[in-house]
Amino acid sequence: MKITPFIETKRLAIKLRPAAEKMVKQGHPWIFENSIFKQNEDGKAGDLAIIYDNKKNNFLACGLYDPHSPIRVKLIQYKKPSQIDEEWFINRSIEAFKIRQPLLETDTNSYRLFFGENDHLPGFIADVYNNVLVIKLYSHIWFPYLNWIIPSLIEITDCTAVVLRLSRSLQSKGETFGLRDGQVIYGDLKNEVVIFKEHGVLFSANVIKGHKTGYFLDHRHNRKRVGELSYNKTVLDVFSYAGGFSVHALQGGAQNVTSLDISKQAIEMAKENALLNSHKGAHEVIVADAFDGLQDLINQKQKYDVVVIDPPSFAKRENEISRAKKSYAKLAKLGAQLVNSKGILVLASCSSRIVADDFFEISEEHILAAGRSFEIQDKTYHDIDHPINFTEGAYLKCGYYILD
Repeated sequence: MKITPFIETKRLAIKLRPAAEKMVKQGHPWIFENSIFKQNEDGKAGDLAIIYDNKKNNFLACGLYDPHSPIRVKLIQYKKPSQIDEEWFINRSIEAFKIRQPLLETDTNSYRLFFGENDHLPGFIADVYNNVLVIKLYSHIWFPYLNWIIPSLIEITDCTAVVLRLSRSLQSKGETFGLRDGQVIYGDLKNEVVIFKEHGVLFSANVIKGHKTGYFLDHRHNRKRVGELSYNKTVLDVFSYAGGFSVHALQGGAQNVTSLDISKQAIEMAKENALLNSHKGAHEVIVADAFDGLQDLINQKQKYDVVVIDPPSFAKRENEISRAKKSYAKLAKLGAQLVNSKGILVLASCSSRIVADDFFEISEEHILAAGRSFEIQDKTYHDIDHPINFTEGAYLKCGYYILD
């Protein structure tokens, strides 16, 4: 299969400063530009960078060179040298698929097959929606290897179509070899909106124009949990986006579900996803900024049995951490005022820069500040198709609180 023209790559020999060398020995996947102490020649995107230790010149790791990023080398193989060839990528695909196998034994046909660094493929995401594989690239390093990777993924997933998505930064720098965002690079895609199943509940993903790869698969286990908690309940889903929590709540037998999001387009998707499934509960929608919308509901003296607050990442950069913590604090305090006695407040964060312990501490402190006492029902992290192999790879955390 020829997706890109032949792209020649070369091998680079690299040595690192002591602190960076120590991180590589611990299995960290990133080597920053200023960590490189010695390099035998200039590299281009996708060149194989071999990392040697300073004392004995022994092999430490190898990765792919990225001249467009401050993370100059993204590591893919550690400790033991290996030939990075088609067979290497086939073995990576098989290993990744085995991890996800238990998920596919449920009534689910959507999953993340490659989760970037956590599957030793930095900047490479592969999501499956029913029989459509969506690949999202965040780095130019992968173009020389697509002709090897894609066939192995098609074979292992049995997908009938493959869509390529390219990050904005990738599109704005360097060569894309004739490939474009939203391009169908294999098979026939009959409709850009793909219907898929998540624990028996139907959803849709626009795999050509949708955000990321078309949907957010990472909260699957939490959406299922909310569905199980919603029988005969009233539910508020804040930052509802395409209605993931809302639809599971309706399928779980909720009496009434309210989806709140600032995006009218997202609310329309939530309504459409609800209509894909049969349910008896009422589905109401509110188009509003979450903070304003929550305060309005408090002013109206509204109460719900289950309140779910799952905002987008508030801290993409270091200088946003302080403001993000204040936002999480405010959401916990607002949400706590909307929960019935013995009701459940579900608070989630997808900001990797806010560590789980800090997030839970902020949430709990501000539930109390709202005048509510609570019992911790559960704390959850990543589902099995989003494994974690290094500290910065962990971003998802979710707390379940039963309020007085």
